[in-house]
Amino acid sequence: MSSFFRMDPAETCDPLSNFEPAEYDTELERALAEDPIAEIDAKPYLQISPHASVQEAVEMLHESGAASLLVVEGEHLVGIFTERDVLEKVVEKYPRVCSQPVENFMTTNPTIVYQSDPSAAAAAAIAVAGHRHVPVLDMDECVQGVISPKRMFAFMQKHF
Repeated sequence: MSSFFRMDPAETCDPLSNFEPAEYDTELERALAEDPIAEIDAKPYLQISPHASVQEAVEMLHESGAASLLVVEGEHLVGIFTERDVLEKVVEKYPRVCSQPVENFMTTNPTIVYQSDPSAAAAAAIAVAGHRHVPVLDMDECVQGVISPKRMFAFMQKHF
């Protein structure tokens, strides 16, 4: 057997024995790095079945004043339907598509974040990737809410 496997315990050390916690210049930096997304207000949110009609989805957006609907089957996210989807995919052909299922026009595989992710992940999805509505899931992939720029800003304001 090589000497590699016969290490003296005195020669090994705990890798965390000289760990120094991160230092932040501001409370906001700390919150973005350390506070989980669960700390950001992600409710209320609206959801709709993928089998609901485009007309139902458009009416729900209009009546609620919301800008997005999470498309959910059971408790699991299958897409998101936003004002942008209406403008880019529906508005010109609304009379022909209003009775079709919203799943034909939703954004599939939207960028998502998990409740346990650092809040900076939500900020990056909004600011860097340009998504205005980011669904929040738990570790079981169940929908927990949606984060918008307004909600992200409210979280950040608490830490300025």
